Amino acid sequence: MIDRRQFVGAFAGGLVIARSIAEAQPAAKVYRVGFLLGATAESVASLFDSLRDGLRDLGYVEGRNLVLECRYGNGNMERLPELAAELVRLRVDVIVTGTNFHVSAVRGATTTIPIVMVFATDPVGSGFVASLARPGGNVTGVTADASPELWAKYLALLKEVVAKLSRVGVFGQVSSQVGLNELQEASRNLNIAL
Repeated sequence: MIDRRQFVGAFAGGLVIARSIAEAQPAAKVYRVGFLLGATAESVASLFDSLRDGLRDLGYVEGRNLVLECRYGNGNMERLPELAAELVRLRVDVIVTGTNFHVSAVRGATTTIPIVMVFATDPVGSGFVASLARPGGNVTGVTADASPELWAKYLALLKEVVAKLSRVGVFGQVSSQVGLNELQEASRNLNIAL
């Protein structure tokens, strides 16, 4: 049986050891994520609410281990280079941005901070990445319109899945005439009416 003095001594000793271990641990990294958008804060508020919820589910909480530095052009795209430079001065860990215009503004401000593009088109043709397989540099991200050749690949894949495919309807917004030209050429090569 342990007496009260031994218990208090052991408990106090445990606190001292626990405190020493806690102090020896490095402080949790606070990630600084920069966002450069041409829109207004109000127009994307619901997207940021969803982003915060998703990050929280992964253990990233604003004010604890995450800082979101958002810069908005408020429709004035000429301000984007200035806002990108501001994010660079803040030494964010990564900059998330949208279209080719946004990516160009950020690339003009840094060649070292990682840039994540979300809505850019033809990143190879635009000079943002060396290739889709090996982007190189500091730009990465996702795009539904990775290159004009991708349209032709979509059509070829569809032809493989549906061997007797002879006619395809195209509905949507084509970001460049080059993509549409590639799609038309692929349809002729595959003997598919577009």
